[in-house]
Order: sequence, then structure tokens, then C-alpha cells
Amino acid sequence: MSANQKEKVFTKGLDSALLAVYNGYMFFLRFFREAFRGRMEFQELVKQCYAIGNKSLLLIGLTGFITGMVFTKQSRPSLAEFGAVSWLPSLVAIAIVRALAALVTALISAGKVGSSIGAELGSMRVTEQIDAMEVSAVNPFKFLVVTRVLASTITIPILMFYCTGVALMGAFLNVTLNEGTSFRAFFENAFEQITFLDVGTSLVKAIAYGFTIGIVGCYQGYNASKGTEGVGKAANSAVVISMFLIFIEEVIIVQVSNYFRI
Repeated sequence: MSANQKEKVFTKGLDSALLAVYNGYMFFLRFFREAFRGRMEFQELVKQCYAIGNKSLLLIGLTGFITGMVFTKQSRPSLAEFGAVSWLPSLVAIAIVRALAALVTALISAGKVGSSIGAELGSMRVTEQIDAMEVSAVNPFKFLVVTRVLASTITIPILMFYCTGVALMGAFLNVTLNEGTSFRAFFENAFEQITFLDVGTSLVKAIAYGFTIGIVGCYQGYNASKGTEGVGKAANSAVVISMFLIFIEEVIIVQVSNYFRI
């Protein structure tokens, strides 16, 4: 490939990337315009909240429980070397509340919810159902996109708190089987070092993650093309891009929260 051809390929790729960023930005702005204008589709919003929670509840609960047990088991030997096994409940609680619960919930939801939204809206786009809604004087963006984004933004924080509780129960089970710690003693030690800032930061994370999963899944599905191939691509892109953005948001929010923690 000649230097001129390489330059053309690079320029075309750069143009495509910038166009995708611009389209995503316009989609983002359109969401806020539609969300605060006109009547909200509350029935569809409740339906989507139930669907998102129902799809993810069992998997998040199982993953959270295993995460709590495994993290506790892996942390015990390190603390035992310093004779600090009694600190195990506090260590586990800090790790789960500050980082693990929100991140596990977001990653599981990105795979389950993000792909589902991308595939659902993508199939509606390629089968021209969205075009039919526009012709019939229905606002498909408000009905399909706004409700799903709000539903994921509302539901993911709830799932995060659920994951936190289940993970702590997994940690308690491991601790009580090995050290014989009582339920009351475990949770008193666990929440001794937890502050309002920790809980608030996790809540902000979960809201940001939920919004990201919803908006990315809707964008990929709403703009799908090329038939069934486009549906699969939309579902896959929704998961990959959501996870990538979640890790970026994790870094940013942690840096900001640490600034207030000092």
C-alpha cells in the first residue's frame, strides 16, 4: 500500500470517528430535549424498569454473592500475616461499597441490558417499525429511547444496592464459617469505616453507569442498519462501548471522590 493510499485510509477512518462522535453528541442532546418536553410515557417507563430489573436480578445476585465470598477468602491470608483478621469485615465492606458492587452491577447490566436494548431497537429499525411510528404521528424517540434511558438510570442504582447487600451476605457467610463471627458483630465492624461519602459516591457511579448503558444501547439500536447484520453489530457495539465508558467514568469519579476524601 502506497503512502498516498495509507493517508486516504487514515483520513477516512478519522472522518468516520469524528462523525460518530458528532452523531452521538446530537443524540445525547436530543435525549434531554425530548425528556423535558411533552408528556412522559410513565406506563412504558415502569414496564422498562421492571424488564431491566427482572432480566438482571438473578445474575447480579449470584455474581455479587460469589464476589463477596471470593474477595473475603482471598483477603484473609494477607491479613493473617499481620495478625489483622479482625479487620476483614471492614476491609470487605469498604471494597464492596466503594468499588466492587457498582462495577459488578454495571458490567453485568451492560452485557444483559445494553445488548438487549441495542438488539431490540435495532430490529425495530431494520424492520421499519420505527419509521411506521413516525408516520403514525407517534414520537418514537420519546417512547422508545427516553423511557429506556430513564429506566436504566433509575434501576441500575437499585440493583447496585441489592448487589451490595448480597455481596456482604456472601462475605458474612465466609467469615462466620471460618471465624465464627456473629451476624451483629460482622455488620457492626463492616459499617464502622463506611461513610456517607462512600455511599454517595457509589450512588453517583451507579446513576452514571445506568445512564451510559441506556444511552449507548439506544443510540446503537436506534441507528442500526444493514438488516440482521446491523442488529448484531448494534448489540455488540452497545456492550463494548458501554463497558469502555464505564471504566473511564470509574477512573474520573474515583479521582473526584478522593479529592473530597483528603
